[in-house]
Amino acid sequence: MKQELTEREIDRIIEMAWEDRTTFDAIKIQFGLKEQEVIDLMRREMKLSSFKLWRARVQGRNTKHSKKREFEKGRFKCSRQKQITHNKISKR
Repeated sequence: MKQELTEREIDRIIEMAWEDRTTFDAIKIQFGLKEQEVIDLMRREMKLSSFKLWRARVQGRNTKHSKKREFEKGRFKCSRQKQITHNKISKR
């Protein structure tokens, strides 16, 4: 790891790593950590049982690797997801 991370940054990295559609590339861009560094951080910061659950969930998951995704750019949106109105962020 190149830098010392704050507790808040570590919490955010763990949260992003658990999210199915957040890629390791996104974590690298935001925090400068490679995939192996994220795995090491998760191993160090989590209980062993939680780490094993996460690792089993992430291994081979196409959505965690941008090059393996079925869609090129943008965000996946479920056809059943409601449209958000009056939201400046959703209209960008």
